[in-house]
Amino acid sequence: MEQASAVAIVDARGIVTGWSEGARQLTGYPAEQAVGRAVRELLAEDPPTGAVAALTGTVVLRHRDGSAVTLRLRACPVLGADGQPAGYTVTAEPPEDRAAALAGQAFQQASMSMSVFDTRQHYLRLNDVACRVMGVPEEALLGRHFPESVEDAEHSRGFLANLRQVAETGLPVRYESFTGAPALNREHAWSIEMWPLKDAVSGETNAVALAAFDSSEQYWARRRLALLNEAAASIGTSLDVVRTAEELIELLVPGYADFASVDLLDWVLGTDERPALPGADIVLRRVAHGSGTDGTPEAAVHVGETDVYPSFTPPAKALRTGRAVVNQAGEPDFVRWVAERNARAPEGRRHRTGAHSVLAVPLRARGTTLGVMACVRMGNPDDYGEDDAVLGEELASRAAVCIDNARRFARERTTALALQHSLLPRGLPGQAAVEVAHRYLPSGSLAGIGGDWFDVIPLSGSRVALVVGDVVGHGIPSSATMGRLCTAVRTLADVDLPPDELLTHLDDLVTHLASDDGGDEVAELGATCLYAVYDPVSGRLTMAAAGHPPPALLLPDGTASLVPIAAGPPLGVGGLPFEATEIELPEGAVVALYTDGLIEDRDRDVDHATAELCRALTAPADTLDTLCDAVLKAVLPEEPSDDVALLLARTRALGADQVATWDITPDPERVAAARQAATEQLTAWGLDEAAFVTELVVSELVTNAIRYGAPPVQLRLIRDRTLICEVSDASSTSPHLRRAHAFDEGGRGLLLVAQLTQRWGSRQTGSGKTIWAEQPLPPPL
Repeated sequence: MEQASAVAIVDARGIVTGWSEGARQLTGYPAEQAVGRAVRELLAEDPPTGAVAALTGTVVLRHRDGSAVTLRLRACPVLGADGQPAGYTVTAEPPEDRAAALAGQAFQQASMSMSVFDTRQHYLRLNDVACRVMGVPEEALLGRHFPESVEDAEHSRGFLANLRQVAETGLPVRYESFTGAPALNREHAWSIEMWPLKDAVSGETNAVALAAFDSSEQYWARRRLALLNEAAASIGTSLDVVRTAEELIELLVPGYADFASVDLLDWVLGTDERPALPGADIVLRRVAHGSGTDGTPEAAVHVGETDVYPSFTPPAKALRTGRAVVNQAGEPDFVRWVAERNARAPEGRRHRTGAHSVLAVPLRARGTTLGVMACVRMGNPDDYGEDDAVLGEELASRAAVCIDNARRFARERTTALALQHSLLPRGLPGQAAVEVAHRYLPSGSLAGIGGDWFDVIPLSGSRVALVVGDVVGHGIPSSATMGRLCTAVRTLADVDLPPDELLTHLDDLVTHLASDDGGDEVAELGATCLYAVYDPVSGRLTMAAAGHPPPALLLPDGTASLVPIAAGPPLGVGGLPFEATEIELPEGAVVALYTDGLIEDRDRDVDHATAELCRALTAPADTLDTLCDAVLKAVLPEEPSDDVALLLARTRALGADQVATWDITPDPERVAAARQAATEQLTAWGLDEAAFVTELVVSELVTNAIRYGAPPVQLRLIRDRTLICEVSDASSTSPHLRRAHAFDEGGRGLLLVAQLTQRWGSRQTGSGKTIWAEQPLPPPL
């Protein structure tokens, strides 16, 4: 007999009557020495009482060489004719290998799922954890083909493919899988390793063993880190409150929540300062929501609507405490909240079936509560836990900062835009020199509103000043600086300075502003400006630029080009001169003044853009307003990166029938002749009613020019929207009003002119000065 089949026969008296070869190999006693002896003589220790009664157990025998041999014995009674035991057949198992026993225990009691398959993917053995995972005892699986024990799914097919690969190649395989198991109510992450079991002699693979480690905790930790990393990249891509909320929803659904919503306090979406946190019931406005199912059937509140959250609801609790609030199915507040939501379902239909966990997290940034983020799980079997709450607070914190940034940007943009619109001319003043049209487009970029401006300023002698400028930077500071410069230009224009001198004074102002603000660099308050003066009597346009793009000119013959002018340094550089350029324009020419936002962009060539501008000006247009729109459409990209100001001016001319000029001999006796000439011209124009006042004005201004000025002296009358009287001489001394005493012979002339006319003033010219006075024309009969 083999060692594994050691057998001995013992009669009812305990005497050995039979002895096998296997028994000899185990104990060393041959049959002739064992048969006939009492069993007790072969024992080294008395057998356990329980083993004798059970006819099985571990017994210590004495080997022939004197050593002790521990054997596991099993006795089977041999019945006699009377049915009573006449003896026993005792079988013995070979001595157990302790290392093998420990290995078996390690396999069976391992904390991970372990299994052995044959090369045809049939179960050979499973440990305790594997049986719990499969949900059935080992006996139910032994010998079965693997596909018969699992559902037909992709992860099962992948598992089977790896088993076959190891059996065929004899090489181990390691991979990760995210799947469930028959006995598990949720999916788990598994780290699986398979290796071949080979014959010690032939080296052939005769089985495949595997170990599957449940790495769900590590998997979810990695997922949380990945979600935070994704949040940093995907939330806050635009400075728009609603879009930021939508980005948060896109991140949460469906991986983190089956349904998620973002509700904000109303003031966040406006420009007002935040009010105090409301009391028990809180009113929030739905900004965004999303669902893992089509149509967001779980939403009881539509986007854009407000909703009242009672104090017991998770969102209200989260807002009041400033911390994440988790509620689970079965809790009273959760049941009340879901019931209240379900009551709003169409026709009372319950559309939140399966909702079992909710997480509400306040959106707080810089110590300010903006709203709340709510997440609901339905299809996902896991309730929200402590780790989920920590992750939710981190995501909400990042999103809240982005929402607050967007809110601040919107508020500053609105303020800057309101400030800028209040400073820009709303209705351009009436004047006859040019017909104007204008457009101002604020930037939609993240940089904010810039400091572009334009203006049309009536000057004496029917002339008009055209201004366009651009302040460095964006936002409220740029708008405020623009307001300062716009006011300064109007003030200097009222003094009637030539364009180059006006820019010199404006440059000094910018330098002083930068110094007063304590800035080390003047460029921080720098600006560009183009100032042009058009005279409809002479038809001449005089202009000077401070770092500004040159104007474009459209002639009546349909040709368009840029006007070559000296650009000059930007305002704020200081110490450099500005040069004036003068050109003569025909009636009907169109001058286009613009800021650099029209032609400059990171992705555009300036020369190409200016060529497009000139081509756009030649397009047929019924009105200047139509031409403005056509130019912007043709030249601007879809999303301009900077503010754009565009000012178009079509020139008009005052003909010879509207202007009368006389050279006056510097003799006081010629004053009467000047009065007579002016009266006759008014009669020719049909303005006899204005003759009396005009005679007084001409008499006073010509007398002053002859008495206090220097020759040559010239008188000019202009019939425009007003009647303008101008007297020029070669002296640069400007007149001024003074109070005459009772017995003074002079000093009342200019006071009389100021009282009788609509306005008066003086301006410096290249050869002296000009004193002018305007009076309204009598209404037509």
